Amino acid sequence: MPATEVGTPEDLLTELSAWVKIETPTTDGSAVNRLMDVAEGELSRAGAAITRIPGRNGYGDNLIARTPGTSTEKPILVAGHLDTVWSHGTLNSMPYVVEGSRAHGPGIYDMKAGSFLAFHVLRSILRQNIATPRPIVLLLTPDEEVGSPTSRWLIEQEAAQAATVLIPEPAGGGGACVTARKGVGRFTMRVEGRGAHAGSAFDDGASAIVELSHQIIGLHRMVDVERGITLNAAPIWGGSRPNVIAPDAGCEIDLRVNSAADGVLMEEKLLGLTAKTSGCRVIVEGGMNRPPYTESPAISALYTHAQGIAQQVGLALPKQHRGGGSDGNFAAALGVPTLDGLGCPGAGAHASHEHILWGHLAQRAALMAGLLETLA
Repeated sequence: MPATEVGTPEDLLTELSAWVKIETPTTDGSAVNRLMDVAEGELSRAGAAITRIPGRNGYGDNLIARTPGTSTEKPILVAGHLDTVWSHGTLNSMPYVVEGSRAHGPGIYDMKAGSFLAFHVLRSILRQNIATPRPIVLLLTPDEEVGSPTSRWLIEQEAAQAATVLIPEPAGGGGACVTARKGVGRFTMRVEGRGAHAGSAFDDGASAIVELSHQIIGLHRMVDVERGITLNAAPIWGGSRPNVIAPDAGCEIDLRVNSAADGVLMEEKLLGLTAKTSGCRVIVEGGMNRPPYTESPAISALYTHAQGIAQQVGLALPKQHRGGGSDGNFAAALGVPTLDGLGCPGAGAHASHEHILWGHLAQRAALMAGLLETLA
C-alpha cells in the first residue's frame, strides 16, 4: 500500500468542488489563471519549487511544480490541464451538484478531477515528507482543449527529460487507463466558386457548395475504419441567399490515424485536393495536430506495474486504446513511457451530463501516489 495518506473521498470532493466552481474556459486566460493561482499557492506553501510561464495569445499561464532538492535522476512527469470546453455562465444551467454516487459539473470529468488528484497527491507527498525514488514534476497547462497550441513545447521539453509520464485524463469505462491514442489532424477546406444570379445567370455561376459537396463525399471515401483512419467534416458553411449561386463555401476536417505513416499519407492527400467542378478552386490548410500514441513494450510494462498497485488499493485497472487525443500523445511520440487515463471514472466529457463517480477519488489518488512512490 502507498505510504502517502490521501484522505477520504468526501474530503477530496469538498476541495475538488471549489475547483469546479471556478469556471475556466480555454478562451479566457485570466479565468484559467485564477485556478492556476490556487494550485500555485497551495503547492508553494507545501514546499514545491515553482516555475510559472506567462501565457500568450490570450491563453493562460503554465505552471511547473517540482519536488525540492537536487537529483541526477530523471523525474516522473505528471501533466494535466486546467482549461475546459465550457463557457462562462455554464454553472448557471449546469451547476455543481452531487446526486448519489455522481458529482456533476462543467469540466469535473474532463479533467478537473484528474488534475486535482495529481495536485493533491503531490501536495500530500510534500506535506508528509514521503520519499520517492525519482523527483516529481507536475505540469498544469491552460489550452489542451484546443490542441495545446501554447503549451506543447513545454510538455515536450519536460517529457523529454522525464523517465516516465503520467497523464490524469479521465478514466474510461470500468476505470480503464489508456495505453494508446490515435493521432489527430485538423484542417480547414475553403472553396472559391463564382457567384451569379441563380435565375437569370445560372450558367455564369460555379457553385462552391456543389464543389464542397463533392469534396465531402470524397473525404468519406477515404475513411478506412479497419486501418484506423477516420475523417469528419464539420462544421460546414457556404452561400448567402437561395437566389445567389454560392461563391464561397468551406468546412473543417477532423482526421484520426493509428500510425505516424498514415498521418503523413493523409496529410499529403488532404493538402493536395483539387476542385472537381469547373470554375471552382479548393484550398486546404492545416496538418497533424497530435502524433499517434502507440503502446510500446515499455508502456505495456508500465501498465503492468500500475495494475499491481491498483490491486493493492482495491481497484480494477483495465486498459483501452482511445480515438481521442491528449497531451499524452506528445510524450509517447518522444518514446517516453506514458500512461494516460489515470483520472477519475465517470462519463459525459463535453456533454451536459458530465459527472464523476466521486466515491473513487481516494482510490485513484492512492493509485497515483503508489506510482510516484515506486517508479524507479
